[in-house]
Amino acid sequence: MAPRILVVDDNQELLSLLTQLFEDAGYEVVGASRGKQGIEAARASPPQCAVLDILLPDMMGYHLADTLRKDNPQLPLLFITGVFKGGKHATEARQKYQAAGYFEKPFEAQKLLEAVAKVLPAEKKVPSASMQDAFEVELDIDVEEEGPQDAMELTGRIKVTGGGNLTAEIRGANLTATPMQKVASTQVRAPTPGRPPDPLPVGAGAPGSRRGELRDNLPSLLTAFYLSRETGELGIQRGKVKKVVYFENGTPVFALSNLLADRFGQFLVRVGKIKPEQLQDASAVAALSHRRTGDVLVERALLKDTERLYYVGQQVKAIIYSLFSWEEGTYVMSFKEKASAESIKLDVHPANLIVRGIKKLYKPERLRRLLQPEDRLIPAVAPAYGLNEVELERWEAELLPKIDGNRVVAELLAFANRPEHVVHGFLVSMMALGILDKR
Repeated sequence: MAPRILVVDDNQELLSLLTQLFEDAGYEVVGASRGKQGIEAARASPPQCAVLDILLPDMMGYHLADTLRKDNPQLPLLFITGVFKGGKHATEARQKYQAAGYFEKPFEAQKLLEAVAKVLPAEKKVPSASMQDAFEVELDIDVEEEGPQDAMELTGRIKVTGGGNLTAEIRGANLTATPMQKVASTQVRAPTPGRPPDPLPVGAGAPGSRRGELRDNLPSLLTAFYLSRETGELGIQRGKVKKVVYFENGTPVFALSNLLADRFGQFLVRVGKIKPEQLQDASAVAALSHRRTGDVLVERALLKDTERLYYVGQQVKAIIYSLFSWEEGTYVMSFKEKASAESIKLDVHPANLIVRGIKKLYKPERLRRLLQPEDRLIPAVAPAYGLNEVELERWEAELLPKIDGNRVVAELLAFANRPEHVVHGFLVSMMALGILDKR
């Protein structure tokens, strides 16, 4: 029987990610998002080790630790926190609880796993039936988006990492990616010989941890990877459309999609770089010669080789941003090293990605659903990100000190003197980052 550990954290997506991480390593995981739930779960299924967030909605993690130790005085404990940082807190935890580990968010999840393994070695992992039944979908089948599409504004600045870990910031004109015109039918492109198709995982894994429902929680999913500094991928599906975001050390670096409009050639058409007939001609030549369409475009002087890096980076950014417009779907997380194989990687901080995604693609009615005029906001006790990690406009920086729980959202709108959807977008993005909370 696999050794059992208790994991308690009120961030549902981080809890899901850690649950999968431990289960993949060979542990049985009992998860809880509240201290009281953790106590009840531990008494129903006594754990052999516990990983506890210190600041929980209903009690301190230390109080939870005291209760768990009353039932099992020898229970190994590890603490994670986004608030109580510094050597003093870690020292106190080790002295009072003989804590086997103290991790400040963001932390490397693999190091947490190693610390747990020292006090509770895992048995050899046996793939579960759900893992064996998981399937992958090839991205060589292009599908069309159902329903209307919106234009997307893309800033002209982009940071990418190329071969040899060389990071460059490339500046160009701001781009507008217009909706792709409908084509007659779904197109199927044959895989390039010698190059295996890129898969998108959409299969189920461990129940309750690998797969979940996508609603308004994309920012939380991105944050879960960031807080755990995990390398892996987040696959998201809506109908026939599937997209995958690759992470390295908690940062999104690449993305793929089976949506026809997201293909590199179609993206160049959407931003006005090439014409549809030029793409059609280049695609035909590429198919006959078993080359990439981008290579043919460069050969025909329709795209400079020096421009390709810039437009690939913008294409990847557009795929990730497009997911913010999805209000429903399913997601699946997995931990693989695929991103390291890509020659071009995006370099964008998750906090700014979340802020821009919400501002660009959350519609006004969605923003109003998430934030009512009578709501009151307060600074969060345990923010997932620091304000120093977020790029703020001047009016946004001036508005933040006014948010102290004494003013309703309607009053903040009047003070900001900006369009309602603009202010709502900023406030909702700050909530998504965990910088602001509802009172």
